[in-house]
Amino acid sequence: MTAVESRPAGVALTPSPVGHRPFGARIKAFVALTKPRIIELLLITTVPVMFLAAQGVPDLWLVVTTTIGGFLSAGGANALNMYIDRDIDALMDRTSQRPLVTGMVSPRECLTFGIALAVISTVWFGLLVNWLSAALSLGALLFYVVVYTMLLKRRTSQNIVWGGIAGCMPVLIGWSAVTNSMSWAAVILFAVIFFWTPPHYWPLSMKVKEDYARVGVPMLPVVASNRVVARQIVVYSWVMVGVSLLLTPLGYTGWFYTLVAVLTGGFWLWEAHGLQNRAKSGVTGTKLKEMRLFHWSITYVSLLFVAVAVDPFLR
Repeated sequence: MTAVESRPAGVALTPSPVGHRPFGARIKAFVALTKPRIIELLLITTVPVMFLAAQGVPDLWLVVTTTIGGFLSAGGANALNMYIDRDIDALMDRTSQRPLVTGMVSPRECLTFGIALAVISTVWFGLLVNWLSAALSLGALLFYVVVYTMLLKRRTSQNIVWGGIAGCMPVLIGWSAVTNSMSWAAVILFAVIFFWTPPHYWPLSMKVKEDYARVGVPMLPVVASNRVVARQIVVYSWVMVGVSLLLTPLGYTGWFYTLVAVLTGGFWLWEAHGLQNRAKSGVTGTKLKEMRLFHWSITYVSLLFVAVAVDPFLR
């Protein structure tokens, strides 16, 4: 997520006619509808799980088809999310350069694009991977679009908690792609991402809470004090780290994964408690340093899932 040009709060940008946009810029805009940076995180959790499920190197063609299917499915969900949220995106600084706001893509084009990706990705998974993965992929898309975007996001401060379930599904998809079944290992890693999502996203929400407040989206930092939010972050962080350590005693991973999980989890908890201490002391603005945990959260999940992929080779 990048910074945008400053403008008066609550003033939407005036879209330019779609037909006046260069072809190259239009292609770039359609790619932007898929939110590629978010998809990168989803794939970071999908591919390593395939290595764990195969207890080694999975079929590389299967990895390619699963990755492409995941990109198409997540891209369709993100495009439909932008279509539904185009009204508030126009009023938020953080989202004011999205293609629907700037007029690079029309709402009808965005809706058509999102639905097309949803259909194509489901058929792709069914024919080239398996139908269990196709069902999980479609379920994740519908959960993100309908349950999170349409029902939860504008109604409850727990939106990101339950909405984050959609972001956990790539773990199940990666496992099912290899085994055409489920296991406790996949469920545990699903739970890791479930408890990771709130303390990953809430620090960012703390940073841009004025944006959410302006459009009436009740993210937790909008309706609760920094102290309350930080306490919730610490609680979720401890549960996340604890769940991540369950794989080894259940026999799914060995010493390497355990070592990485302990070290990265320990540093996460250090950062989470640091944020809580700063919030308790009443500091605000840049002194709160909430984005330190946000940036570390991305590094944490990357390192943890790399360890998931590497561990089978060291056992």
